[in-house]
Amino acid sequence: MTSTDNKILDAKSIRQKIRRMAYEIYERNFEEKSLVLAGIQGAGVDLARELGKEIESISDVSVEILEVLIDKTDPDDVKISDDTPLPSINDKVVILVDDVLNTGRTMANGMKIFLGTSVKKIETVVLVNRSHKSFPVLANYLGYELSTTLNDHVEVILGNDPAVYLK
Repeated sequence: MTSTDNKILDAKSIRQKIRRMAYEIYERNFEEKSLVLAGIQGAGVDLARELGKEIESISDVSVEILEVLIDKTDPDDVKISDDTPLPSINDKVVILVDDVLNTGRTMANGMKIFLGTSVKKIETVVLVNRSHKSFPVLANYLGYELSTTLNDHVEVILGNDPAVYLK
């Protein structure tokens, strides 16, 4: 990172937010035997994995992780990366996970693949909400609310040295 980057969340803060969101997810879905966390490619999948580990550590709910692939040049082209048959998610709670919610376009596109199935319900979780809504998508579970300008960029890094930067 450069000196012009502003770190808005450090590793400890991110861990705390993930743990809190995991508790919230469990509290709203405690009657479920399993949950499907569908992470949007990139940091969304990383966040889904971290949330899944946390949910399984605080409960006996099993978690299945899916990767949602969205072609940026053709947003109608949405698929699941690991060939999971969509009928396997029937009657399950699907939680769509992304790192940053900006306009809502990516989340709206990510939901498309699940709308033609018999899922029990679809919820959304994001680590950072920028509140620049162009689509009617709200996060059911939210780590951090951040007011930004349209020109700002939020970068989420998960893994060895997790952090969130405002650029």
